Amino acid sequence: MALLEVKNLTISFGGLRAVDDFNIEIKKGQLYGLIGPNGAGKTTVFNLLTGVYKPDEGIIRLEDRDITGLKTIDINKAGIARTFQNIRLFKELTVLDNVKVGLHNHHPYSTIEGLLRLPKYYKVEHEMNERAMELLKVFELDGEADYLAANLPYGKQRKLEIARALATEPKLLLLDEPAAGMNPNETGELMDTIRFVRDKFDMTILLIEHDMKLVSGICEELTVLNFGRILTQGKTGTVLNDPQVITAYLGE
Repeated sequence: MALLEVKNLTISFGGLRAVDDFNIEIKKGQLYGLIGPNGAGKTTVFNLLTGVYKPDEGIIRLEDRDITGLKTIDINKAGIARTFQNIRLFKELTVLDNVKVGLHNHHPYSTIEGLLRLPKYYKVEHEMNERAMELLKVFELDGEADYLAANLPYGKQRKLEIARALATEPKLLLLDEPAAGMNPNETGELMDTIRFVRDKFDMTILLIEHDMKLVSGICEELTVLNFGRILTQGKTGTVLNDPQVITAYLGE
């Protein structure tokens, strides 16, 4: 059974079909890529999967549960987390506190408990601090736990964003152009990080990426979008050598 199953997903903006009859199946543990030219509809698909947009048509199932049209927070609680092309950290918060933001779904306390500093508040905060530090150690960020997120180098900010997403304990992690703005060395390190996350956390990953070296190096299967419609799907090597893809995506 597929972890994520999407059928006939469609959305229009002002009469323009941004995503048209999108279908995909992703198995548990897969590292899957969604590629296509700028404006093809890739980020719109992510916004549909995470509840930012509600589809005009189609069904989204996560572990056979229909999550179509749910609010973003409910989709996150169901098990989908994401990062963004433009890093969206809380830059005025510390590295540790950024990860703790992602932990609140699973470590709740009431407003009264927080305001009055009741025993449960201290218990939950202690649990969150321990779990956040565990995640930071995984990404070798524990030494910078007390730094402001804004003061981290770019590559480490990417790692922190992934750590925060993992703090929500997702079943499916969506990475939107994680290599954007990175130099070749940082991209190589990112590839290792993504593989590590998949193996360490038994994670299923769907990523959007323009860097073909990263795509060909880590993705097992690909879907190619063009003008909101699927151009082709299949094994990475086969897809990247498809003449349609070379023409539409690589411009050759």
